[in-house]
Amino acid sequence: MNDQSVALQLNYQSGLGNRHETEAVPGALPVGQNSPQQVPFGLYAEQFSATAFTAPRVRNFFSWQYRLLPSAMHGAFKRMDDGLLRTGPCHEEPIPPNRLRLSPVEVPAAPTDFIGGLVTLMTNGDAATGTGVGVHVYACNRSMVDRVFYSADGEMLFVPQQGVITLVTEFGVLTAAPGEIAVVPRGVKFRVEVAGPTRGYLCENYGAMFQLPDLGPIGANGLANARDFLAPVAAFEDSGKTEVVAKFGGHLWACETSHSPLNVVAWHGNLYPYKYDLARFNVMNTVSFDHPDPSIFTVLTSPSDTAGTANCDFVIFPPRWMVAEHTFRPPYFHRNVMSEFMGLIHGVYDAKEGGGFVPGGASLHNCMSAHGPDKASHRKATEADLKPHYLADTLAFMFESRHVFVPTAHALKTAQSDYDAVWNGFEKAKLPK
Repeated sequence: MNDQSVALQLNYQSGLGNRHETEAVPGALPVGQNSPQQVPFGLYAEQFSATAFTAPRVRNFFSWQYRLLPSAMHGAFKRMDDGLLRTGPCHEEPIPPNRLRLSPVEVPAAPTDFIGGLVTLMTNGDAATGTGVGVHVYACNRSMVDRVFYSADGEMLFVPQQGVITLVTEFGVLTAAPGEIAVVPRGVKFRVEVAGPTRGYLCENYGAMFQLPDLGPIGANGLANARDFLAPVAAFEDSGKTEVVAKFGGHLWACETSHSPLNVVAWHGNLYPYKYDLARFNVMNTVSFDHPDPSIFTVLTSPSDTAGTANCDFVIFPPRWMVAEHTFRPPYFHRNVMSEFMGLIHGVYDAKEGGGFVPGGASLHNCMSAHGPDKASHRKATEADLKPHYLADTLAFMFESRHVFVPTAHALKTAQSDYDAVWNGFEKAKLPK
């Protein structure tokens, strides 16, 4: 950044899907027209759309940007090495029905930025047809310098687990720490800055954009509220040569520009990056008996063409009161038509207290694969004195999808070999004679 750049202010405006307008220089936003013949200060008007032009108004997402230079001003892209990054469909190995548990990906010792530290654990669906997701982890220790990244294959949901990330985007700047999430829409260019060893999970959503779930009988309030989602204010760069890395068609491509693409001086619309503090999630839970389905913890959903059956749900298991009477309180044994990828941000997950599922790690329970609490957790829950109990120091999450997750060769090779053993040793029920 040079002296002509606006300071990267960490300022936000609230509302998910609300229309906003913001300018880094007073007077940069045109008044009354989106693309007047002469844009203030000689800026270039550019529309950025994440949905078809003719999508219904309530689901039509786009923003107008006013830039120092147009995005079209770049040379040809050339292929890069994909490293351990993969895209659905990806069938490097046959899909096993086995339950999988993965240890955390280590942060590299060598200097590694966000792009170099991307590792795909599993994918499903087909990015080319707009279905499914890719599940990645990022593990890096240095900021991106003179390079930016974007994915044309899907929007990106960041779930930090270790270290704070600063996302310097076309629309402004977002920071996200463990316990927060950030979403960057498909096609938005950004740079990831870090201040040391940093690790987190990343869901690349090929399908419909994430949105708040309907609340049904819950009513008007509860779960995640739109006012708590924060969007950045305009901030721009006026700097020199930049490498643009694109994820397109499942592969990485790069070109060079003579300027930073993060040069948007003003913008308005309802399409932009945003962040959310998971501590603001208003948990709904039982106050009588029985265990509610995990859908009650849905923060964001990517709907599919089948009502109530998500392309991907982002679900959290945060600190909360447990008060159900005469009830097995941890997650129960079950088999599910939906497929479940789980990660742990911090603490201990109440259905896996026997070790192995640790912060930064992951587990996979695919369609109809039987799973549930391990033996130690089951014994503790069945013998517990059921008084009101506050479940503290825990934050786990789940990406739940209608599509079967396909582990990458890397994930299968590095999976823990003893996961099935957590269900060994249960005693057979004794029926009366």
